[in-house]
Amino acid sequence: MTTRGVLYVHSAPRALCPHVEWAIAGVLGVRVTLDWIKQPAAPGTWRAEFSWQGEVGTASKLASALRGWHLLRFEVTAEPCATAEGERYSSTPDLGIFHAVTGMHGDILIPEDRLRAALGRSARGESDLQAEVAKLLGKPWDDELEPFRYAGEGAPVRWLHQVV
Repeated sequence: MTTRGVLYVHSAPRALCPHVEWAIAGVLGVRVTLDWIKQPAAPGTWRAEFSWQGEVGTASKLASALRGWHLLRFEVTAEPCATAEGERYSSTPDLGIFHAVTGMHGDILIPEDRLRAALGRSARGESDLQAEVAKLLGKPWDDELEPFRYAGEGAPVRWLHQVV
């Protein structure tokens, strides 16, 4: 079963750009050349978008290939398909990586055990319930990435495979 999605590289130092392309190529098994444009939200960095099509789990492989590069901000999405829910990965240098399962309408689906754990931490006074829910929804990552998303509005999206 195949799915498709988009990789958004929100910011990368110029020296890291070819390494990002090689990492993507390693996951997809094809040569990848991204159209890099300057990222106005972080002068001296570059951004790119790349649409992909692949097996279920490709978003996870892409996120794994790119995680840990401290100066890289990115998001990877995968659309839901007949055999799997969708996914979203977000990564920032300060926050690390966030993963969410998404439903067919793009809503984040939070597993029951994660909700119970958040409620437990809040009930024990270890954290604030509102902050716990915000983390489960990826709000800290959204807050940090939003200026980079906005700076990329109107940027071209490059398709690896176009579904007809």
